[in-house]
Amino acid sequence: MKNIYFNKGIAFILIFFIFISTAGTFKTLGEETQKFRLGIIGLKHAHAWSNLRAIAKMSDVEVVGIAESVEMLQNEAKKYLPDVKFFDDYKKMIDETKPEAVWAFVENNRHLDIVADVAYKKIHIIFEKPLASTYADAKEMLRIARRHSINLMTNYQMAWWSSNYVAYDAVSSGRIGKIWRVHAIIGHGGPGVANEPKTRPGDYFLEWLNDEEKNGGGAIIDFGCYGALWTCWFLGKPESVQAMVNHKNPKKYNVDDNSVILCKYPQGVAILEGSWSLPKSYQDLEIFGDKGSLYVTRDKVEINIKKMTRNIELPPLPENEVSPIAYLIDNIRRGVLAGGLVGADINLDVVEILEAARISIQTGAVVPLPLRY
Repeated sequence: MKNIYFNKGIAFILIFFIFISTAGTFKTLGEETQKFRLGIIGLKHAHAWSNLRAIAKMSDVEVVGIAESVEMLQNEAKKYLPDVKFFDDYKKMIDETKPEAVWAFVENNRHLDIVADVAYKKIHIIFEKPLASTYADAKEMLRIARRHSINLMTNYQMAWWSSNYVAYDAVSSGRIGKIWRVHAIIGHGGPGVANEPKTRPGDYFLEWLNDEEKNGGGAIIDFGCYGALWTCWFLGKPESVQAMVNHKNPKKYNVDDNSVILCKYPQGVAILEGSWSLPKSYQDLEIFGDKGSLYVTRDKVEINIKKMTRNIELPPLPENEVSPIAYLIDNIRRGVLAGGLVGADINLDVVEILEAARISIQTGAVVPLPLRY
């Protein structure tokens, strides 16, 4: 008995000293152990501003640096992140700040170079839509990302809408029957007037939206990607693509400002409209099955069956799915790659549809998928 009590006493003393020596490493309940380190590459994409506002409110995320040399864009970013450090070169920013992930708000034709520069360092990447400027670039980006096992995300605002997932569940459960038609209309009154002096941050976005070489590509790329993502989400990749565009406002834009993409499926069709000439903003989706239909917007899913229409309740999304960064952090912590609407595979299909649409516009032909290169 004496030896037992002696051993217990020694054990108690050891535990006490271990507790004292490690007490400084423990956090109080609810306190994060370490902030997620995020780097920003470029600010010429107008989606940067809403996302910077959101990031600035996240207590578990630290923006360790922004690579952007334009003073007007720097000043805009300082409104949300007043203490952030700026760099002229994103490679220098990455080397000095060691981010866990980068979020790029740059021209579409720069995406591949960024993936090639950061993937081997095991840095995860988010791009604004679409994934790439060309199908060849998108395939190479996916190859590099898989080789280095990094998240390669494409951000769409609608990926964080509860309505998308409610609609997807309604389709998957067969509530409106077999899907045969998808109709998407996405657009607004236009991003501004091209070829004018830059007086606001958004003018830098308009500059490359209007530039075919930087693959802004006009309304068919700017808004066609949303429709292409929706049709891939609900119907998969089509068997062929046909497209047409017009140039309604040549004094405002150097590129097309209205587009229609037709995607043919064995069981039906998708009609994807994109426009810079609408009287108000639209991001609306209609899904038709052989038993009923759905009408989907950001805040609503309306189901119609046998001429009876009602709204489906929209529950809040889980905390790890309410924003791009929340989703990315959760993926990294769990050791999984992005999927669903922001995943690399579906967004490769989106770029393939966009490229087929451009070929169709140039040739006037129906373009079969998959593309043979």
